[in-house]
Amino acid sequence: MDKVQVDILGLSTNPASGGAYALILKEVHGNRRLPIIIGASEAQSIALEMEGIKPPRPLTHDLMKNIISSFGAELSDVIIDELRDGTFYAKLNIESQLIDSRPSDAIALAVRYGVQIFVAAPVMDEAAFIPEEEEDEGLPHARQQRSKSASPPTKMTKLEQLNIQLKEAIEKENYEKAATIRDEIRKLELRD
Repeated sequence: MDKVQVDILGLSTNPASGGAYALILKEVHGNRRLPIIIGASEAQSIALEMEGIKPPRPLTHDLMKNIISSFGAELSDVIIDELRDGTFYAKLNIESQLIDSRPSDAIALAVRYGVQIFVAAPVMDEAAFIPEEEEDEGLPHARQQRSKSASPPTKMTKLEQLNIQLKEAIEKENYEKAATIRDEIRKLELRD
């Protein structure tokens, strides 16, 4: 099967979507994007792991990883291998056994294991898009670096407050609030 390696570009939400998130995957050796609609809890699980935020107790995907590892197995990679009637299907590759999975769960495990994510070429051909305007990928990073070094004191104070609120939300296991605060922190860091 021909497959395309992808990375996670980001997560976005739309208030009109009823709490669903769009997980945007980007082709590693190309410029196509693949949006997949996922639930809020899966989006939070992926986002927390990508941000390196460790909850005080294991989330469902942490538990799944612990169970897989306790049997001496490892996740090799994941593949989104099918698109049927507008629904994506995925497989976990555990010890050369392909196990059915929802794409959101497969990706949540992939980020925990640090393994590659693939999309079957026909799925990518059918559902991916090329953005009209390609951004200079170095530019946002450069802006972020400038904003960190040249932030006015009031901005740093707001940033510090948000970081404290983020820590409190995680300690209280309010992951939805933590995700919202994390997004506010990102917006603040990217301004200028």
